[in-house]
Order: sequence, then C-alpha cells, then structure tokens
Amino acid sequence: MTPEDAAKLVAYYHRRYRTRGVAISGGEPTINRRWLVEFFKYVSGRVGKHVRRHLDSNGTILTPDYVNELVEAGCNNIGIEPKCVRVETYMRITGIGDRDLAEEYLRTAWRAVEYVYSSYRDRVYLGVGLVYNRELVSLEEISEAGDRIASIDPTIQVTVLDYFPTFRRRWLKRPSLSEMLEVKKVLEERGLKTVIVQTERGHVGPGDRKLGYFPY
Repeated sequence: MTPEDAAKLVAYYHRRYRTRGVAISGGEPTINRRWLVEFFKYVSGRVGKHVRRHLDSNGTILTPDYVNELVEAGCNNIGIEPKCVRVETYMRITGIGDRDLAEEYLRTAWRAVEYVYSSYRDRVYLGVGLVYNRELVSLEEISEAGDRIASIDPTIQVTVLDYFPTFRRRWLKRPSLSEMLEVKKVLEERGLKTVIVQTERGHVGPGDRKLGYFPY
C-alpha cells in the first residue's frame, strides 16, 4: 500500500468514527523512512490541523534528522519507547545478543526523547514508554528511568506496559495489578507527574484515575 492510499484510509476512518487523532504503530514503522515521512505529509493534508497525528516508535533509528523530517511532514505527537535504561536489561527484553548494537539502539532511543523535547516541545506532544516484568526489569531500574525522564521534564507523559507473554517467552507471568501500581508509585516518587500504567484490568493514570476496563 502506498503512503497516499494509507493516508486516505486513515483519514476516512478518522472522520467516520470521529477520533481525536490518527496514529501509526506496530512492528517498527520507522524502518521505512521514506514511506513514513510521505504518509505523514499526506495524512496531514487530509485531517484538521489540530488533530493528533501520532507515531509510536521504539526509537532505535529515530535520529535528530529523522525527527526533523517527521515533524516537518506534520507529525505532532510522538511516543518513544526506550523500554529501560541499562544495556543488559535492554538485551534481555529485546533478545539482541550483540551488546554494541543494543547499546547503540538504546542510546539512540533516549537521545530521541531528549531531542524531541528540547527541539519541539511547543509543537510535538511527547510520551515515553517503559516496560515492566520482574523477570526482566527491577524496580531499582524503573526508579533510574524515572530520574532520567524527570531530569528532562517531570511533566512528560510516561506509560509503563505490563510485559506479558504472547508469542515468545511463554514462561513469563503477567505482572499483577498491585505490581503495576507499585511501579507507578516508584515513578511518581521520582517526581513524575503524568504516569500511566497498563494493567490486567485496564490503564491507571495520574491520581489513580482508571482509564480502562475495571469490572468493579
């Protein structure tokens, strides 16, 4: 599918369902740079200027010049998921065996977070993604990640995914609701103001506001 065809479909369903924004996610959309930039150009011309035009990325190849291209193409909402702060943890989470490559990817992702904030905080809404599963990431490292984000801006939205088995690593046990609320507490104690955690019962946001499905 061409970028223009994809933009037409996305804009059509945006109007049909009156969504607040449009987004591209899944796999890693930044791999096809030319396609992605063209998509944002086309979709930006088909939706209102105040509509959220969102990109989800792991940030591994999101260099400053790439960010510049995306913003100029109309992307105004970027979620970057470095996942963690330690290279060893990143290797465990991603399965990357090459330490140098893992270090490069993790460094690029965090630099992307810093660059988007420092260069475009008035034009682009920034979110940062972390992951948690006690088999992969410690609460101590979650705290370190919180410090790193808070040093940029404590109001940045931080979303933590409860890492659970789907395709590989079937032995992993999904974090409980109480575990994820503890993760949220740890991050808020580092000064972060906008923390959202994904749980088995839905999302919980600032002030323990329930954002998802809670059957009680």
